[in-house]
Amino acid sequence: MKNYFDLTGKVALVTGASSGLGVQFAKALANQGADLAICARRVERLEKVKEEIEAMGVKCYVHMCDVTKTEDIVATVNDTIAHYGKIDILVNNAGLGLVEPATDFKEESWRTMMDTNVNSVFFFAREVAKHMIKAGYGRIINIGSIHSTVSMNGNPLAAYATTKGAVLMMTKTLACEWAKTGVTVNAIGPGYFASEMTQAGIDTPEFQGAMGVYCPMGRCGKEGELDTALLYFASDYSTYTTGQLIQVDGGWNTI
Repeated sequence: MKNYFDLTGKVALVTGASSGLGVQFAKALANQGADLAICARRVERLEKVKEEIEAMGVKCYVHMCDVTKTEDIVATVNDTIAHYGKIDILVNNAGLGLVEPATDFKEESWRTMMDTNVNSVFFFAREVAKHMIKAGYGRIINIGSIHSTVSMNGNPLAAYATTKGAVLMMTKTLACEWAKTGVTVNAIGPGYFASEMTQAGIDTPEFQGAMGVYCPMGRCGKEGELDTALLYFASDYSTYTTGQLIQVDGGWNTI
């Protein structure tokens, strides 16, 4: 039986891969045979992830990167190209989720959110696309959110939802610009998945009550439930799909 998700021979770069969904994305790609480049600020955590990935029989290259610094982004992409000779797949996963009422939101926090969730996505895509366009092939996968398209009553999401809405429109416009180059640009909009960043909020009675109202399935996502969306966008069988957002949210956006 043919494996339509086979990524043997491909090189994937995953940002924010020291914890949470970034680790899951890296492992999903490795499980299909891709060699990995993983980056984040916490190199010691990346080294542990590298051990797990290499135990799956593929290569893994670690690079320190503060995604709020454009020079780090450029260095990460250039060094990965120097190491592997190419980047076939980019997963723009690094993100930050500061939640505060808009009237209390500090300017410094706003700018940090924009640098992390919006600017880094653009600059990684820009740098990687320079190589992908020359090669005539590339898969760029941005990680948006259910809050790319909807807000949430009672939850002060102005900054976060603004950044994730920007990711959606960036995905569409870059997909349009690069549509004839062999480079596709798509996005995944996860609902709530337990991670280092989200666990404390998920555990509150208020959030559990909100899940019963907003999520038809009434639960958070489980490990592995984002894998097939990721692998579809990363594969050679999504050549006619670009500029799209797949919501993996337990039905949240149906309401």
